[in-house]
Amino acid sequence: MARARIIPVFVPHLGCPNGCVFCDQRRISGSPLPASAADVTAALDRARALGQTGAELAFYGGSFTAVDPALQRALLQAAQPYLADGTIRSVRLSTRPDAVDEGVLAMLKGYGVATVELGAQSMDDGVLAASGRGHTAKDTVRASELVRVAGLKLVLQMMTGLPGSDREKDVDTARRIIALGPDGARVYPTVIVRGTALEDMWRAGTYREHTVADAVAVCADILPLFEAAHIPVIRLGLNPTAELSGGQAVAGAYHPALGELVRSEILRRQAAALLDGVPAGAEVTLGVAPERVSAMTGQHRANIEALTAAFGLARLRVKGLDEAGDGVVLVDVRI
Repeated sequence: MARARIIPVFVPHLGCPNGCVFCDQRRISGSPLPASAADVTAALDRARALGQTGAELAFYGGSFTAVDPALQRALLQAAQPYLADGTIRSVRLSTRPDAVDEGVLAMLKGYGVATVELGAQSMDDGVLAASGRGHTAKDTVRASELVRVAGLKLVLQMMTGLPGSDREKDVDTARRIIALGPDGARVYPTVIVRGTALEDMWRAGTYREHTVADAVAVCADILPLFEAAHIPVIRLGLNPTAELSGGQAVAGAYHPALGELVRSEILRRQAAALLDGVPAGAEVTLGVAPERVSAMTGQHRANIEALTAAFGLARLRVKGLDEAGDGVVLVDVRI
């Protein structure tokens, strides 16, 4: 799915009927107050003043289609002049799977909405219940079909490491989301945000932290599944904010470069498969696409050091090769 420049407007907690244990959208988004029509106008006026055109207005946070219908229409109506003059070409929004129906989707389409993102989070009903989501996997299946029938693009969001989940359930959620054929996906490993019910559960010992290492391992299982299905993962990990980086993320899988860590782990696994059977003491050169050399090397040379030690190599080099494609190739082995 082509990525347009995004003009974000945050609507934290608007329309959320449930208190999800992991959620404080105000801290996650860095936006403490709900958006108004005036906020939409101000954001789009700034874009217009800069001469920007063809962007996409995105309502993030909350559950847009569960808010008061009058507010939904006010926010969308505020965007109409900017759709008319080309400042923006479309609108996208995120919402809950149990907050869409045919009438709602027809209204959204009439206001220029082109993409609906559904917060599936898990396709395991036990995990959804333990997380306080208030909807089921069946709701996600139904809503996805309705979005498709309405002629809108579909993006599905999932989380890893939720209460009651494990690596196997997370991978199964990814497979079931892929089966729904979305145009894109977002994968958000669980972060323990200060002041949430999840923080209380973690401190009480009833929830085990989903660490950065846990998230990297499971996302390295998941990301290739989406890629094999040609479904772009348009976000992996929470977008870093000053609040989260400043201490509001008290534990869990928060890292400003989580996507890079995951891609580095995928390349490490590929390299390990190539090195299996290489004699100890060998000097080895691996090739990857030039833009992947850093990921293959790993942060602070972590992949180089781990592979060298694991296979008893005398030396391991990484070389940029245009012909390497998306993976790793074995260039040279010297005994």
